[in-house]
Amino acid sequence: MSGTAANPSAVTRTADLRPNLSIRFEQAGQGRPVLILHGGGGTPTVAGIARHLADSAFTILPTHPGWHGTPRPDDLHSVADLARAYLLLLDHLDVSDVTVIGSSIGGWIATEMALQDEGKRISSLVLVNAVGIKVEGQEIADPFVLGPRGLAEHAFHEPDKFFIDPASLPAEQQAMQRANMATMRVIAGAPFMHDPQLHARLGQIMIPVLVVWGTSDRVVTTAYGQAYASAFTSSRFAPVPLAGHLPHLEQPAHTFAIIDGFMQGKLA
Repeated sequence: MSGTAANPSAVTRTADLRPNLSIRFEQAGQGRPVLILHGGGGTPTVAGIARHLADSAFTILPTHPGWHGTPRPDDLHSVADLARAYLLLLDHLDVSDVTVIGSSIGGWIATEMALQDEGKRISSLVLVNAVGIKVEGQEIADPFVLGPRGLAEHAFHEPDKFFIDPASLPAEQQAMQRANMATMRVIAGAPFMHDPQLHARLGQIMIPVLVVWGTSDRVVTTAYGQAYASAFTSSRFAPVPLAGHLPHLEQPAHTFAIIDGFMQGKLA
């Protein structure tokens, strides 16, 4: 199927990777491959990144199994499992020199992929307000406790501009959001939104890492992001003012310039 609402030039495909594991993804553009991994809000939250990069790269935008009505196999129940699934996808597509961009939990998945990447298909990471590690004194805000409005207050620099009351949505869309959150609870719920061992393992990752951070984020603070960046062997920390947990939505031009510069071999 060609074209989507997010990107009219994209092609939607499904990769059957093993029995009971299929991944639906959109691909667009040509050039160096970029895998773009969404957070709890699903593919719409990162579609702008994919659309921007498709002008100069081969973009791969998957839907995590269990999100947006896609099936999740019973044996896929952790971030490490998702990371293995996406490495299978890179094998299936036979791509190398891949930049993996991950937002929020997608950044955690990207990091786990780099740690598991025995085939050396991944050449760099871009983590956008990623979760996944434990930083003393910097607790991760719990969306299940905050509720929709509280989450918006924590996640956005301008929450009134981006908050949509779930009660105002069609019943089908409300059900989809509840199913997405239920999947996220399975994948990242215990311990909540982090792997206690991950922080200490980040020094094993030798590829370049860009950590992009909306400085108004109160889901994971700037101090949390700085701790994330400092744990890698080769990393740069790039703050984005006037933006929260999704800087590519609140400050797209600034965020895209940073990512473009990194992918061109320099930090913009």
